[in-house]
Amino acid sequence: MTEKLFGTDGIRGIANKHPLTTNFCLKLAAVLSDLICTKQHKVAIARDPRISSDMLFSALCAGFTAKGVDVLNLGIIPTPLCTTLTPSLNVDMSIMITASHNPYHDNGLKLIAANGDKFSDSQTAELEEKMAVKEYEFGYDTDKIGKIIPYKAGLDNYLQTVQKLADKGALAGMKIVVDSANGAMSAILPEIFKYLGAEIISLADTPDGYNINKDCGSQHTEKLCQTVTEQHFDLGVAVDGDGDRIIICDENGKRLDGDQIIAYLATYFKQHNLLKGNTAVATIYSNLGLGKYIRSLGINYQTSAVGERYVIEQMRATGSNIGGEESGHMVLSDYSRTGDALLTAVVISLGIKESHKKVSEIFPIFTPFPSEAHNLRFNDKETISRILAEPEVQTCIDGIKQRLEGHGTILVRKSGTEPVIRLKIEDEDAATAKHEAETILAVIDKYNK
Repeated sequence: MTEKLFGTDGIRGIANKHPLTTNFCLKLAAVLSDLICTKQHKVAIARDPRISSDMLFSALCAGFTAKGVDVLNLGIIPTPLCTTLTPSLNVDMSIMITASHNPYHDNGLKLIAANGDKFSDSQTAELEEKMAVKEYEFGYDTDKIGKIIPYKAGLDNYLQTVQKLADKGALAGMKIVVDSANGAMSAILPEIFKYLGAEIISLADTPDGYNINKDCGSQHTEKLCQTVTEQHFDLGVAVDGDGDRIIICDENGKRLDGDQIIAYLATYFKQHNLLKGNTAVATIYSNLGLGKYIRSLGINYQTSAVGERYVIEQMRATGSNIGGEESGHMVLSDYSRTGDALLTAVVISLGIKESHKKVSEIFPIFTPFPSEAHNLRFNDKETISRILAEPEVQTCIDGIKQRLEGHGTILVRKSGTEPVIRLKIEDEDAATAKHEAETILAVIDKYNK
């Protein structure tokens, strides 16, 4: 049976445990060499600063170079920079070694095509088939051995893009707290805001391999919010470990989620005649209130499946240049190929300064529908599959869908990156949402043995 390796954003797991092992990476590199790296015979690899990234990088390099494929070592850079650089590198593909917002003991592999897009479902399915062959024929050649080539990437690349958005000193007079999650943005995020003239306090910008996302970043904004309020700053910006996810807080330390950011970007781009296709894209997981608000602006509102690459696909299909997820992935396709927390933060900061308003006077942009959201964690993904396959669980979900039709929605899905069931129920009536959530939670718990 073919093992399911890829989730919504690549391969994810615990470092030194299958599939995030050196042996797996060696084989993966060999398979990729045969399937993908057949034209330029060159691959680019970047990573975030977690402790296991060097280990996985070394294993991938060994696998590729043994197959005669050269490796461009991009070093520690954010995912959005890796994807944006890829088309200019004359490579067959790139790999970003990261587990995004997860703690240090996790890691992952994001596979990026030569044009900068994440690998498609068909490509990952073919890879899974090849990786399932135990006696894969590696076909090493003693006359063809690749080399590792250093490639400097980082702050200068971001400056080139930021200069398309704003002049040096454009944020002078603003006071912003930035939290780099002790991740790949640590050497970039603070410097960009200094370049733009903002007075900053920089948090979580000293990665040591173990502190990535630890009590900081987009998933843990307590210190960010506290610092903003105590120091009387204008706003706070937090990113995740690989820099593709953003969360902001206002001057009162109130955390604003990704749906509010999507609403702001759509409003700002519409007002400045920058919105393409007159369309904004979110996912089916976004609050129903977001769609109601965006349509009220005369903007087409489209939703995709959960996952950044599905957002991007929908953006291209509709001609939109704005898309995002409630989790904080924001895609501004005029400037970046994937979600980019830094560029999103710059656009938001520019808009706030231009408005001459406090952040709390702008946000929230819209009133969300009442929602019940739960992340149910289990020991493994197999348990989740078993529970969701239970007839009683499916009957319960179908019944709730029917009862909410026309005024609410239910979403139950497996996380693509961790053993979690994500449950979300929304309705115009808060009591109804709460009751239906309790109903499905009780049924799921019944089978969690």
